[in-house]
Amino acid sequence: MKILITGGGTGGHLAIAKSLRDAAISRGHECVFVGSTSGQDKSWFLGDAEFKEVYFLKTSGVVNKKGFGKIASLFLTLKASFQAMSFVKKADAVISVGGFSAAPASFAAVFLRRPYFIHEQNAAIGRLNKLLRSSCDEFFSSYEEDSLIKDYPVRQSFFKLSHTRSKIKTIIFLGGSQGARFINELAIKIAPMLKEKQIRIIHQAGKLEITKVKEAYKNLNISAEVFDFRDDIDVLMKESDFAVSRCGASTLWELCASALPALYIPYPYAAGDHQFYNASFLVEKKASWMQRQEENPYKLLCELLEIDMKNTSENLKNIIKPDGAINIIKRVEQC
Repeated sequence: MKILITGGGTGGHLAIAKSLRDAAISRGHECVFVGSTSGQDKSWFLGDAEFKEVYFLKTSGVVNKKGFGKIASLFLTLKASFQAMSFVKKADAVISVGGFSAAPASFAAVFLRRPYFIHEQNAAIGRLNKLLRSSCDEFFSSYEEDSLIKDYPVRQSFFKLSHTRSKIKTIIFLGGSQGARFINELAIKIAPMLKEKQIRIIHQAGKLEITKVKEAYKNLNISAEVFDFRDDIDVLMKESDFAVSRCGASTLWELCASALPALYIPYPYAAGDHQFYNASFLVEKKASWMQRQEENPYKLLCELLEIDMKNTSENLKNIIKPDGAINIIKRVEQC
């Protein structure tokens, strides 16, 4: 089969695209990617040899734009949808991983009546996915009980490196490749206590604040492993016993697959407050903790450093199983 994977904009969407691509190739299929010139799509897949072909169309996000900006974005999407038809015609199936990048190929797939599948990464359904849900052949979600495949498409390496935690010896702070200023400041604030407890620090500071964060640790005379982006985040999670993180879906489910307990701090301006709902799904299952940043998570984090993490770590293992991406591809094969 020739499978067209579309979507992106953020690393969360693109991580799913990568997992589905790897699963499809492992089953002998040929994959094409259609993304956007905006967002992170090019930095992930431009020149990627695993995809047979990659295309980047000129589009931009519509959500949070007003007036002329919204009209201009809609016009770009409409124009790109006509361009996408030539790619979609050659595909046996189309899988959308969401985000504004997915719009052109998704609309083309519906118009041309190609087999069309949606993977929704968040607990709060995105606007594009909500609009096209009734037109797709199957809708996959890790949060909905009636989804035929609930296991999130996480790379197998996270499961292979998974292990049960108990005592916190290493903590990892995760704000995404762009960073999260609040999490950076929280990490620096609690760093002296972590040093006193001899807890190792791994810190994804993001490219915008990495220099500032490194300097802060240096001024405190504290050794910390600080980075902006790493391909081996699975290894870093393996080395960690606890995480402080935003609640983007891909990071959240990677932590689940790693059986790594976490304190989640939702990004307050996320569309539809989807990060809050992502983390709430785990909190209800006693598999994580969450606190909004305005609620002073510093105090809760101090308390969590003293807790045995074994039960929480074991609970995470029961929430997600391997082969989510493989099982999605198997369903696509039946179209």
